[in-house]
Amino acid sequence: MNDAAPDTVTAALPRGMFPHLLELRSRLLKATAGVGLVFAALMPFANRLYAALARPLVARLPAGAHLIATEVTSPFLTPLKLALYAALFAGMPVVLYQAWAFVRPGLYAGEKRLARPLLVSAVLLFYLGCAFAFFAVLPAAFRFFTAATPHGVAMMTDIAHYLDFVTLVLLAFGACFEIPVAVVILAALGVVDLDRLRQGRRYAVVGAFAVAALITPPDIVSMILLAIPMCLLYELGLLAVRWLLPHDRVRATT
Repeated sequence: MNDAAPDTVTAALPRGMFPHLLELRSRLLKATAGVGLVFAALMPFANRLYAALARPLVARLPAGAHLIATEVTSPFLTPLKLALYAALFAGMPVVLYQAWAFVRPGLYAGEKRLARPLLVSAVLLFYLGCAFAFFAVLPAAFRFFTAATPHGVAMMTDIAHYLDFVTLVLLAFGACFEIPVAVVILAALGVVDLDRLRQGRRYAVVGAFAVAALITPPDIVSMILLAIPMCLLYELGLLAVRWLLPHDRVRATT
């Protein structure tokens, strides 16, 4: 009964599907192995990584204040959790390459021509957004938080909560910096055209400030530091649509 089970599952698959499943499994294993190798290499430096991540807050804490651990296992597990996040962050090009290698054979030449710059741009923009958040937004936000601390209250943040907060901010800024890629994809799919994108500038500006108000820390500086780049990235998306897509694909139909 057990020996016949794999044959039954294989026979139930549509013809030609089994090789694709084997290829998918191979790509997933390679992507997992790549991230796992990076994680293994970062594990001995987990505490140093956390010290570097905490530097924007520690540098602005009042004298005598410091980060704390409210759970017994936090001093050990939180740096390891950060090392895993860092491995996923650093290994993302490997993961995306494996995904690209899996879908590439099924793409037409024009789709491949468009997919390559979009894939590279998506990775670079995500990294740029995270770097912008870490070096520009977080220091400004922590300066606001420390200045707004009520008199008589000691600001001592839990290390696990700090990691969750910083991770959320980095992911939010990395995702928001993908605006040019999203604009090009929408135009390539025919959802919008260049004329409509230009006419929607005012709505894009309002939307940028609304999104910035929702996902940034509650201070005006952080909101502006996200909203203005989002508006500029929207304009970059318009230029990318004009450069990458054929002329008849970016114009509104009359």
